[in-house]
Amino acid sequence: MATTKKCLSEALNARSEGSGAETVVLAHGYGMDQSIWDKVVPLLVENYRVVRFDWACAGTVKNQGLYHPVKYSSYEAFADDLITLLHEMNLKAVTFVGNSMSGIIGCIASVKSPQLFNTLVLVGSSPRFLNSDDYEGGFHR
Repeated sequence: MATTKKCLSEALNARSEGSGAETVVLAHGYGMDQSIWDKVVPLLVENYRVVRFDWACAGTVKNQGLYHPVKYSSYEAFADDLITLLHEMNLKAVTFVGNSMSGIIGCIASVKSPQLFNTLVLVGSSPRFLNSDDYEGGFHR
């Protein structure tokens, strides 16, 4: 079952908490889900609107047919999903906090749609995750 852009936020379990003037978007890393932010969200919602979601590959998405390995063979598809999600939720000039792969996805999305981002915070991000002869990225092909 294909997911339309109109319900991407639902499929990715997106939720918004707090009511501050500024919005902080929290994006988890590979092999995780949005629960990694559970301990910091209560502190952030005191002053910010906080948005968090699960990537299609997290296994916690409501529409398990959303994730297709061929589509998500590069960060571009994830960046496109992030842009669609921000548009769908009517968000602009957000502070984006990306853990691990999400940091790089946020960078790509901010180049494609700079008006959506005010600040990027990269937590443990790497520009490349595949190992090569002279680089340790953490994953083998």
